[in-house]
Amino acid sequence: MKGLPPPAGGLALLRHWVVRRLALAVVVVLGAASAAFAGLWLAPGDPVQLIVGSHEVTPEVAARVRDDLGLDGPLVVQYGRFLGRLLSGDLGHSYQASRPVADVLGDQAAATVELALAGFLLALLGAVLLAVATAGRRPWLRRASSAVELVLGSTPAFWAGIVLLTLFSFRWQLFPAVDGGGLDGLVLPAVTLALPMLGVFAQVLRESMERSLEEPYALSARARGSGETALRLRHSLRHTLVPLLTLSGWTVGSLLSGAVVVETVFSRQGIGRITASAISARDLPVVTGVVVVSAVVFTVVNLLVDVGYAIADPRLKESLR
Repeated sequence: MKGLPPPAGGLALLRHWVVRRLALAVVVVLGAASAAFAGLWLAPGDPVQLIVGSHEVTPEVAARVRDDLGLDGPLVVQYGRFLGRLLSGDLGHSYQASRPVADVLGDQAAATVELALAGFLLALLGAVLLAVATAGRRPWLRRASSAVELVLGSTPAFWAGIVLLTLFSFRWQLFPAVDGGGLDGLVLPAVTLALPMLGVFAQVLRESMERSLEEPYALSARARGSGETALRLRHSLRHTLVPLLTLSGWTVGSLLSGAVVVETVFSRQGIGRITASAISARDLPVVTGVVVVSAVVFTVVNLLVDVGYAIADPRLKESLR
């Protein structure tokens, strides 16, 4: 299939579809940022008072702060300024840190990416091992595995994090309760982030693997003397990993939302903890910056997956029209 030339008009059709999806992605990002802007401004409380804290300020000082931060004028004017900065690539300045939002998020991005990658890899590895061990096995083993996966997939991250902290940090003192930057401080946060994804991944992989084990290629491999373990690892697993692509959007959402909870529970640096702090302080530029970055990551991942599907499977050509 790789060596075949693209069908007539196929590349033009793909380009047209990508342009449409990019336009839709822009709408999604603007919509998400607008929703964040509206939600924070509808919340009770005066942003200026939250910014200055408990200090008493005169009306003149308050007016100066509003003017410096662009909080003066009608809400429509503020929204117009916000969209203008956003379209120019300017995420604004943090009210709390008095720094560009891009710098604030950039300083924390490495810690969140590290946590997200560790959690994703743990979830994927655990799901593969669980699926290979239980797919097509005895019914009681499959039912037990399904029950475990259901519990993992429905367990709140904050509760799992507290349980892991209580057992492995406070009682057994195997891992630090607060991340000090070492590898041992990453273990519990990564496991906490991975558990819900592991349950969902394992269910999808096992069901897909059970279907693939009934395909003709599996019967041929058995006829050639291939063992069950080799069949699952060398042949079936390669086909069952493809359905995980359909969960890409959910996975990105789980990683981003889970990072907020996990980084807060474990007092770990990262974008999630900064987001929680910014929401409490109504630091509008930081919150909207996080929303915009999250929406961009979400739409880019889904776009790449859809394009990959369209290129790899000619049967999806009609869906591009």
